Amino acid sequence: MTPMHLDLNLLTSLDALLEEGSVAGAADRLHLTAPAMSRALSRIRRVTGDQILVRTGRTMTPTPHALAIRGKVHALVQQAHAVLAPDVDLDLTTLERTFTLRWHDAVTAGAGPAVLAAVRDQAPGVRLRFLAESEADDNDLRHGRVDLELGADEPALPDIQAETAAQDRLVVALRPHHPLARGPLTLKRYIAADHLTVSRRGRLRDPIDDALHERGTTRRVIAAVPTLAAALQFARRNDVLVAMPERMGAALVRETGLGTRALPLPVPPVPLILAWHRRYDTDRAHTWLRTVVRHALTPDGEH
Repeated sequence: MTPMHLDLNLLTSLDALLEEGSVAGAADRLHLTAPAMSRALSRIRRVTGDQILVRTGRTMTPTPHALAIRGKVHALVQQAHAVLAPDVDLDLTTLERTFTLRWHDAVTAGAGPAVLAAVRDQAPGVRLRFLAESEADDNDLRHGRVDLELGADEPALPDIQAETAAQDRLVVALRPHHPLARGPLTLKRYIAADHLTVSRRGRLRDPIDDALHERGTTRRVIAAVPTLAAALQFARRNDVLVAMPERMGAALVRETGLGTRALPLPVPPVPLILAWHRRYDTDRAHTWLRTVVRHALTPDGEH
């Protein structure tokens, strides 16, 4: 067998193996049996003269050669699919598809309504599934269980595309009768108050604490709450401060009747990072949805 025998199916198998890092994962993605994928891996090994994946304990690790060709293999597969795909324009009026979106709850509340309105207007056959953020890192984007993520963290996997679609600034949410609702909110008054953090993992520290540490001071965090919506409900009934993204959290603040104040210390803006698997780079429907989301994240696109 020579390299000329590397047909598209074998390249597709190689692409899946390099992205999944396992025979079972690649088989699941391509809807094949594990033995069939094992046979494909054996053929790839014979053609390339390289093991591609080697077992290390209970996992499989790509060889240096596999790491070196991963990008080229994926590009070849994407180009082949683009060449073979029917060259037809996307007709949004007849498009029927369900997209699964996993977003931070503040972003869902802030931009979700505008996304839904645009989808209903442009592609009435499209349905959206909004999921809450996961407590742990997973491979849902890679496995196709999630189509589009939107949060503040950069993805760690090399096959996940990401872009900073927008930025938001942090402000302080508090109830109208909070002692700090009136008068200047100085740093001294701020750190003397009680605070909540918003963390789906229950972390009692966030970037504000890092900024305070650099200034040689700390604040008192009395609780961690998994979502911004829940944190603002806490703030309705308690004299606590909640840091939140100003634009994305505006709808939730209005619903709870809380007010906002500027943070009394400089902190970096919150990035809104859009992430998707690179298999959708040239998918016209997915590209359209990303454009809709980008527009909804801009100040002019929210209304």
